[in-house]
Amino acid sequence: MRTRVILAAILSTGLLLPPGAAAGPALLFDAQNGRVLYAEDHDDLWHPASLTKIMTAYLVFEALKSGRLTLETKAKYSEAAYAQPPSKVGLPVGAEMAIDTALKALIIKSANDIAVLLAEAVSGTEAQFVEKMNETATRLGMSRTRFANASGLPAAEQVTTARDLARLSRAVVRDFPEYGHYWSMLDMRLGKARMGTHNQLLKTFEGTDGMKTGFICDSGYNLVASATRDGVRLMAVVLGERTGAERAIRAQSLLEHGFNTHGWKALFNSPTIDNAPTSDDAKGITSVRSIVRASDCGNRVRRVVEASKKAKQQRAKTAASAKDAKPAPSEAAATEVSADVGNGAVTKAPEAAVPKSKPKPKATGSTAAAPASAPTPKAQ
Repeated sequence: MRTRVILAAILSTGLLLPPGAAAGPALLFDAQNGRVLYAEDHDDLWHPASLTKIMTAYLVFEALKSGRLTLETKAKYSEAAYAQPPSKVGLPVGAEMAIDTALKALIIKSANDIAVLLAEAVSGTEAQFVEKMNETATRLGMSRTRFANASGLPAAEQVTTARDLARLSRAVVRDFPEYGHYWSMLDMRLGKARMGTHNQLLKTFEGTDGMKTGFICDSGYNLVASATRDGVRLMAVVLGERTGAERAIRAQSLLEHGFNTHGWKALFNSPTIDNAPTSDDAKGITSVRSIVRASDCGNRVRRVVEASKKAKQQRAKTAASAKDAKPAPSEAAATEVSADVGNGAVTKAPEAAVPKSKPKPKATGSTAAAPASAPTPKAQ
């Protein structure tokens, strides 16, 4: 199936996807009726990363619609918000921010501290807000989703699927079209700082009108992308790509393929995101940390460790080959060679033990010890 989507993308757009680009689940669907145009591993569990913020925004939109908040309402920046790791805005504790500005920072900057600020503005505490997130997920039919925080920062129990994210994304554009402009904004200003979107399709793909990116090491680079052409709005969910560029290419390829085939596919009775049968082979949570190209995901440390292991194996192999090729040395010489190999070097043995015609093995260089841990990953 993965081969088919890559071939379809090539035929419809001329774009050749990078090797291994299709790393995780994907789903392409019509936003108006939910009809599935392409699905791949769409029921596999996945960490949503900052795609979580789509639900956070959905609940803020609900509060605005009910009148509990207004766009001018000032929300207070708490110590809990300040404690969040990047990506963040970083206000002083006690500062205030209008809901309108906070929504822009949530969606454009993908600020984790502002996700907490908005959660507290809606529900009082982030914990109470998370309860509301899970209640809303159930109401929207997101049967395989569980939220643990409002930002998408790493949490083992925070999981979703491409299908559930499709249900959420369709719901937010269906239920709150009046707030659609937030998803398509390229940048914002906060004081003297300019903050730009992580969604590159807004700059490069015709008709793009949203929505949201996400990234943590275990989930890879995720994207929900929306585009409209000739009155047809399509949405693509892409999970688990190795780089931000690859997630953009894959989403663009899917959307282009969808626009090129939408007309004739409408002739068939295709399933929707709601009635498509659940995949029998849906997998549990998957981590793509080992393939993600990001400096803060520990891959540099892993490469150092692997290189060190290979170097040690090569030294042992070289020493063993040299030992097998020699006549049996004296007991003293044998003890000397064994000890030196253990220290990663081989010194010259007595002439009687090692004939001149046999070259002595050379030691490979030692590697530096890897750091004990990698930095805290960001949710974008």
